[in-house]
Amino acid sequence: MKTLRKTWPFHVMLLPSMIFLLLFSYVPMAGIVMAFQDYKPWLGFTGSEWVGLQNFRYLFERQDSIQVIWNTLIIAVLKLIFNLFVPFVFALLLNEIRKVRLQRTIQTMVYLPHFLSWVILGGILIDLLATDGFVNRILSSFGVQPIFFLGDNDWFRFTVIVSDVWKEFGYNTIIFLAALAGINPALYEAAEMDGASRFRQTLHITIPSIVPIAAVVGTLALGNVLNAGFDQIFNLYNPLVYEKGDIIDTFVYRTAILNGEMGFGTAIGLFKSVISMVLILLSYRAAYKWANYRIF
Repeated sequence: MKTLRKTWPFHVMLLPSMIFLLLFSYVPMAGIVMAFQDYKPWLGFTGSEWVGLQNFRYLFERQDSIQVIWNTLIIAVLKLIFNLFVPFVFALLLNEIRKVRLQRTIQTMVYLPHFLSWVILGGILIDLLATDGFVNRILSSFGVQPIFFLGDNDWFRFTVIVSDVWKEFGYNTIIFLAALAGINPALYEAAEMDGASRFRQTLHITIPSIVPIAAVVGTLALGNVLNAGFDQIFNLYNPLVYEKGDIIDTFVYRTAILNGEMGFGTAIGLFKSVISMVLILLSYRAAYKWANYRIF
């Protein structure tokens, strides 16, 4: 009670956020019951037929749902790898620029796409990557046949991954630049006195110093491996690329909202949420074990 009398203002400050968390994160979880029902909106939770695990069995029997899970894993894992590798390399290159004004200008330019929504970028990419768009006009000048980037299953995944990396790599570089700023300058001074070149300093001091941060970022990102980017896919895909571009979130949207299969859509979402929760717990454990990083 003595401690509570001292800290009660902080608890009061937390109260609004806790209320919002309760209302928007925990109360809606009651809707999970739809995953075990043949849910009909006009019958509600109490009137809809209880079907048990039938929706989950249907999930693994449908060929398109299995394909959607594979699409999600492939796109998400490739995004995870390249969104870790590209910012890592870019941070190393940016760190070698000695002119501060040029460095800040480049940083600002590569940060900007992160702050644009996929609604805006989707419209821009659709125009740029059309068969008669700017990119294909450049390719045609080199004798390359027009490529249907957003309508060809063989090119859609590539387009999605490249555009996501282009949008996010600048912002993702921030954490590596912060790690670089924390390296002891005495290490570089000692290496320079020993005759080490800039390349060898980078190889033996810079990279080993930020590898633990990269390990933490990569490990924690495993918890989001099933989040392949609904906003991006939804604004770029079309029925021509459902085979290779449809992911769990867009599949849930179509089945639950557009087709009215709310019980089945809820079952897919619950399946994804459970797997994501397990991956998050494992990733936190791995981050603590391999990088001595703890959140709680």
